[in-house]
This record gives sequence, structure tokens and C-alpha cells, in this order.
Amino acid sequence: MARVKLDNYAYRDVPRLGFTGWLRWIWRQVTSMRVALILLLLLAIAAIPGSVLPQWPQSATDTQAFINDNPFWGPLLDSLGFLDVFGSAWFTAIYLLLFASLIGCIIPRVAVYWRELRAEVPPTPSRLDRYSPVSESSPLSPADAVAAARTELTGRGPAPWRWLVGHRVRIDERREADGTAVLALSAHRGHLRELGNLIFHLSLVGILLSVAAGSLLTYRGQALIVEGGSFTNAVVAYDTYSAGALFSEDDLEPWILTLDELDAQFDEATGRPTSFTAFATLTEPGQEPRQVEAQVNRPIQVEGAKIYLQGNGYAPSFTITDSAGNVAFEGAVPFIPQDDVYTSTGVIKVPDVTDGEQFGFKGTLLPSAVGEGADAVSVFPDATNPVLLLQMYTGDLGLDDGVPQNVYTLDESQLSPVRDDNGDVALIEITPGQTVELPNDLGTLTWNDLPRYAAFDLRRDPSLPWLFAFAVASLIGLGTSLFAPHRRVWVTVPVADAVGGAATVVTAAVWSPPHDTGARFELERALAAATGRPRPASIPPEDDE
Repeated sequence: MARVKLDNYAYRDVPRLGFTGWLRWIWRQVTSMRVALILLLLLAIAAIPGSVLPQWPQSATDTQAFINDNPFWGPLLDSLGFLDVFGSAWFTAIYLLLFASLIGCIIPRVAVYWRELRAEVPPTPSRLDRYSPVSESSPLSPADAVAAARTELTGRGPAPWRWLVGHRVRIDERREADGTAVLALSAHRGHLRELGNLIFHLSLVGILLSVAAGSLLTYRGQALIVEGGSFTNAVVAYDTYSAGALFSEDDLEPWILTLDELDAQFDEATGRPTSFTAFATLTEPGQEPRQVEAQVNRPIQVEGAKIYLQGNGYAPSFTITDSAGNVAFEGAVPFIPQDDVYTSTGVIKVPDVTDGEQFGFKGTLLPSAVGEGADAVSVFPDATNPVLLLQMYTGDLGLDDGVPQNVYTLDESQLSPVRDDNGDVALIEITPGQTVELPNDLGTLTWNDLPRYAAFDLRRDPSLPWLFAFAVASLIGLGTSLFAPHRRVWVTVPVADAVGGAATVVTAAVWSPPHDTGARFELERALAAATGRPRPASIPPEDDE
């Protein structure tokens, strides 16, 4: 009966791999270039959900909202790690396998490359007629002709430059089959191609290490500052904050950024923005305050971090009193633009009333209103005729439940809209500087003024310079591995030609891949040097046959 085993089951009498053999085979597969390319492709594909789906580290609120809105797919994707892609076990496994694969590919190749560099250049073939040799007479002696060819092929300039662009050369004195003594030069140029290949793969490892270091040592946060307001660089001051596992909150420098003015310019004909500039004052520890500016893609530099201007809008300032006449709310409320003309929406939450139920407002800000009531629209992004339309709600705002809420939305699950005499939802229309009485004698609302706000994104990633350097190195290495020439040039000179004053005959040949059009120029340079002719400036035209 035929023996069926896990390994070598097709043959009965061959040696079996065994456990060690299987481990060796698996390691060879993992460290093969084919598997490295497959893992690199898998890593790119695995990163796609991280840029499409909301992620817990970036925005816990959006992620939770996604799960609530998708009761089947949300929990399923969350359990599979798609809502924290870069922290999931499967993404980490791909990352580590790719890292191991690249290291396993590189180390043996570095050893092989080092041995090749230390090895002698292969000798000149005994028969050059297979490579279409060219022969010319030279007034130089055989030794001088070979020396001149060697100088030309090894290159000129400093030693490192000659090593990069020149040939490795070997010179032998040998006897041909007919007994003739010959000086044979063999020049090889191809080590730069393999060096470029190694640089490319080492740079990929460097990129992986930089990305890993960046994810551990970086921090990023978003903050919104109203004109005249200040922001202190502390975790509690950020609207959203995320940091790597090795970054400590104690390492945050306590600088202060004060937004003096946000200048927004729009085209008067089309309403399109032409420029946004945030003028601010930066106060760093132990230094005098300094004036700074932030524009789109022109961040503020501070303590190795960059502060980007990400967005802007209006933050109307209100004073609200309750039914007892006490001030229940006072301050600016950011409204989020919804279109190109800055039609903005926002909410006002008033939990601290003296007596009665809590209340809140949902509002729509029209910077340049045209029309009246619910039919009004904004026609220009600048605040030429600002109007605010509010709907009021009373009840429980849900702020005392201990559950985090989105500051830009109003939880209406325990709220009731305030209605007018006709039973419709009451609509409050107000302009800057105006005070209105709230329905049902619930108090008053005063719109004080209309400052702007700026949304800033602060990022600190110490790995970015390394990432840039390795990316450039990978491009250089890839270009070198693809375009560096791989050539062999041979020059032979019979020593006997110099006897009796006879002219020296120099024979040269070259080998290169078929697409290498510059190899013939190398041959002409070596032949010109060996025969005492001037160095050719270009490749001469080929003879027609």
C-alpha cells in the first residue's frame, strides 16, 4: 500500500523534509522577492479601509455614529478591526511579515554583493571574435596602450567618484594557443546596478521603520479658536487629540496661541474665496510673544510641530437670560459652514437655568441674507447682512448622563420644540445687536456680535524628515538599478608586436545588454586611449554593411 505523508507524498523512497525542512522552506518562501511584492500590495490594499471608514483613534464620535447608523455592518466591521485598521492584528501581521521578508531578502544579497566586490574581475575571454572585436594600430608600446585604456575605463576624479562611474579592471599577461604573449585587460561595470537595488530595498525598510516610529512618537490634535480667544497647548484644550504609544502628554510644550484676526477674502463677482489668513500671537515658554500668520498650506512652526489652518467660519456671540432674569449662557458659539456661501448651522445649549426646564436652540446663520423668515437664503459668504434663524427646544439636554455629546448637534430625544400660537414650531429671527424675548416668557436672547473662528490642525511627527530621506533614497536606488549600465570591455595587445619597431595592434570588444546604446561609446573611448587618438565626443555612426 502506498505511503501518503504530509511531505513528498508522491514518491515513496525520496528523503522526507521533516519539521526543520518545512521551516526552512517556509522561511525561503517568506523571504522571496515574490512574497515581498505580494505583501507590499496587501499592505496597500489593507490601508484603504483606514482612509474610507471612520477610525476610533481619529474620531471616536464619528466612529460611534457610524456604528449607530449601521446596526449590522458597524459592529461587524468593528469586531474585525476595520474601524481601527492601523492598530488591528491583521494589519500588524502584514506589516511585520513584510518587514521580515525585506530583511530576509536584503541580508543574503548584501553578503553576496560584498563577496562580488572583493572578488577579482573575470579574465578576458580567450576568443573575442564572438563579440565583434575592433582592431587598430597604435604608436604606443603594448604596456602604454593597456595603461592608457585602463586609465580611461577606471575614470577620472576622486576615488569615490571613480568607483561609482568607472570600471573595475584586471590586467593579465598570458600566452595564446600559438605561443604569442598577450597583455589582456578585462573591465567590468555593473556593480552600481546591484548597489542601487540594495539601496532601494534598504530604503523600503527605512520607510517601514519611519512609519512605525512616527506612529509611536507622533501626536495630533484639532482646536477651534474664536477671534480674541486663546489656546494653550494641553490635552484638555484640544477638541480632538491622538498620540502614539511612546509619546507622553508631559512632553507637550505649554505655548499659547491667541487668534487676533481671521482675514477672509472673497471674489466680489463669484463669491469664491481668494485667501484666508489667520493673524495670531504665539507665546512660547521663556520667550517674548511673537506675531505669526497661518494660511492654507503655510503652517505656523512651533517646537518641532506645525499648526495648519484647516477651516474657518462664524461664531456668533450670545447672552441668554432665563425666566428669572439671570444670565444662563454667555459666549461665542461656532457655526459650521454648509455651502460655498457660508450658510452655517449650529446649536446653543443652555443647561444652567435658575428654574424650569433646560432649553437649547438649533440655528441657521445666513451671512448675507436675502428674503424673510424660513424662505431667506444667503447669497454671499461675507457677512454683509447677517441673519440668524433659531428654533427653540425645552426639556432635558442629556448633558448630565455622562455620555459624550457632539457639540454641533442637539439630542432631541428628550426635548420638545417650542411652538407659536398657531401650533407650528416657533422660528426666532434675529440680527447682530438685537435682543428678543423668548417664547413663553422663558427669558431673553441677545446677539452681541459676529466674530470669526479658525480651525487649526496641529501635527508633530519626528519621522517625517527620515521618511522623506528614505523616499528620495528609494527613488535614487530604483533609478540606479534600472538605468545603471552593465558592461564588460576587453582590450588585448600582443607583446610581440613591439619587437623590431613594429606597430602595436590593439584589439577591443564589448559586451552589454541589447538595449544599452552607450556600450559602443565605451569601446570607442578605450580604443582611442589605447591608440593615442583624441577622446571621442560622441558615438560615431555605424558602418553600413
